[in-house]
Amino acid sequence: MNTPRGRIAFAVCGSFCTLGTATAQAGRLVRQGWELLPVMSFAASRLDTRFGTAAEWKARLEELTGNPVLDTLQAVEPLGPKRLAEALVIAPCTGTTLARLAVGLSDTPVTLAAKSLLRVGCPVLIAVSTNDGLGASGENIARLRQRKHYYFVPYGQDDPAAKPQSLKADFALLPAALEAALAGRQIQPLLRERIGA
Repeated sequence: MNTPRGRIAFAVCGSFCTLGTATAQAGRLVRQGWELLPVMSFAASRLDTRFGTAAEWKARLEELTGNPVLDTLQAVEPLGPKRLAEALVIAPCTGTTLARLAVGLSDTPVTLAAKSLLRVGCPVLIAVSTNDGLGASGENIARLRQRKHYYFVPYGQDDPAAKPQSLKADFALLPAALEAALAGRQIQPLLRERIGA
């Protein structure tokens, strides 16, 4: 393992079909020397789906990171005030979480983690995964793009024919996008051609 680089909060939401891809990137960040504090949304931490059970995903994140999953409001609130992390990565970030962030709601572990870290000037990096990114969620992406300390992993359409409104981050670019966000920059180009499903 590389020299320790710092500590990042790494949050997952209920885009269950991309949890495997997201956790693979979490493992990649750990191998690059980052300590990760895993955070799970209420949906990700409670719902079982055809992609795996909530307990399996929780165990996987804890094994990857070596830290317990933070899945309550009480657990994430101190992240910013106590300077427990340098940034928050939300990967995958669902349309529901985008909407909550855009209107300033902090009623889930992921959105409260964002509020907690934003209040001390830490960046929030979003890896979007939503079936309505070019529909209802589009305005929320636009709102967050205009706000200080929000950054995005580059994204594109993942299945234009079958899901013409769907957007998904290019998760392979997450580590580079994190480096840019920590330096106060949005990695470019932000919009990519079709992203692999």
